[in-house]
Amino acid sequence: MNKAVTSHASERGGAGLKLVIALSVVFLAAHAGYNYIPVAYDAESVKTEMNTAVLQGLSLPGKLNIVDNVKGRIQRTFATNNVPPEAVLEVKQNGTNVTARVAYQKQINILPFGIYRYNYVFDHTATPTGFLLK
Repeated sequence: MNKAVTSHASERGGAGLKLVIALSVVFLAAHAGYNYIPVAYDAESVKTEMNTAVLQGLSLPGKLNIVDNVKGRIQRTFATNNVPPEAVLEVKQNGTNVTARVAYQKQINILPFGIYRYNYVFDHTATPTGFLLK
């Protein structure tokens, strides 16, 4: 009934190495998310504010300059949403419609120590939609 326990070299150890590899993968994913998510959130906030500014620009009374008002509203959101100062802002009025375009690039450190940097490109054109156009 007693069987001799044989020792196989390939079955020993390795748990510590697997733990280090697993923890390093989790750390790299957390680091990438920690750096990428705020930039993506700010970009979506800028999109929302652009759409709101364009829509509210259409509903302004007749004596105000629509293009300047929309441009001012969008520029105020740049500071709160960490938009780089070299961002391109174009606001055009086409008849009764107003369109706004914002474009910029940001570099995000995905891997630590600057090993890999992702070039986040934001280019959005906001056009009014909804009941004001009907």
